[in-house]
Amino acid sequence: MKFETIQYEIIEEGIGVLSLNRPRRYNSVNTEMLSELELFWKDRLYDLGVRVIIMKGNGKRGFCAGLDMKELIKTNQKMNTEEFYNFQQRLARLLISMRRTPQPIICAVHGAAVGLGFSFALASDLRIITPDTKFSAAYINIGLGGADMGCSYFLPRLIGAGRAYEFMLTGNFMSSKEAMDLGLVSRIVEYDKLLDSSLEIARTMIKKNHMGLRLTKEAINANMDAGGLEQALNMEDRNQILLVTRSMLEPESRNTRYF
Repeated sequence: MKFETIQYEIIEEGIGVLSLNRPRRYNSVNTEMLSELELFWKDRLYDLGVRVIIMKGNGKRGFCAGLDMKELIKTNQKMNTEEFYNFQQRLARLLISMRRTPQPIICAVHGAAVGLGFSFALASDLRIITPDTKFSAAYINIGLGGADMGCSYFLPRLIGAGRAYEFMLTGNFMSSKEAMDLGLVSRIVEYDKLLDSSLEIARTMIKKNHMGLRLTKEAINANMDAGGLEQALNMEDRNQILLVTRSMLEPESRNTRYF
């Protein structure tokens, strides 16, 4: 499928690169990009050829400035309550789609990741950033509540509730150093090494048991909400038995490094 506001490329066998492609608008999300991202993540659900996805923003201005406020101001005036609620739900469901997609997502962030752009990074599985990266739960800065687009779910789980409260209540920027110190990101690299560093991690991943990657992501996501240790262990036990059984029934799927 040909896209206008995003780009998708199979850069190597098993590795896909999704690029937000509105660099003149700081890769902000308009209604067209919303529709294209909905289709993109839906297709990934059944894509067995791609094992890892790298998500990035085109251009040097930044990863994603959130919603295209210029467009939103125009369209918001024409929406009734039901239409705006539907629009809000569609945006929020993008984050559920990212969690449901079986491929681990590596988010390569440079410059600003604001609002929905911040949430895209939070909904990813790994985050690699540049020294100039800065994050903001900017929702509260435009007259909305600071808990939006999954931020109140992801951020406390990733950095702890204490600091999450601060960033969501103030809308202040989180620097790259703070993001690293708080454990939100895996690496800080220079801009010209951002894609290479993301590829390095992706290449390591695709050497592993492919079903194992999928089940590991699934287990982590499920166990973030597990009611206790027993539920977490049940999920892990199920996955390991499934993988061992698969290796016995399908010898060609066996990874000799582990079996």
